[in-house]
Amino acid sequence: MAESAPGPRVILDFEFERGVLSIVVRNLGELPAADVRVEFDKAFKGLGGTREMNRLALFSKLRFLAPGREVRTLLDASAAYFARNEPTLLTATVSYRSPAGERRRDVITHDLSIYRDLAYLPEGATDA
Repeated sequence: MAESAPGPRVILDFEFERGVLSIVVRNLGELPAADVRVEFDKAFKGLGGTREMNRLALFSKLRFLAPGREVRTLLDASAAYFARNEPTLLTATVSYRSPAGERRRDVITHDLSIYRDLAYLPEGATDA
């Protein structure tokens, strides 16, 4: 990954909360990022198998991402995602430009299988 330097630092992350998987594009840096693009090493579907997630405009047309900002989208219920045997090992190549025009690129690999067996309480359930 790129060295920690002042400027933008854009990552792609998968988050799990109460049985729901989300995809997040986040600028961890101190400066805005331009022309953000995310390319995945393989296709994968979400939203009950109805949407090819790697083809979302979010991953090819994000023109500006302010410092400290993120864009989040629902991937799927984790049970539905795993039941369809969607890929669990995904590599994302994140590229973007700094305000000075410097092109930056990071490669991030995620293993979604870590979420397969996590226990959670559904929304509204009590733990008592």
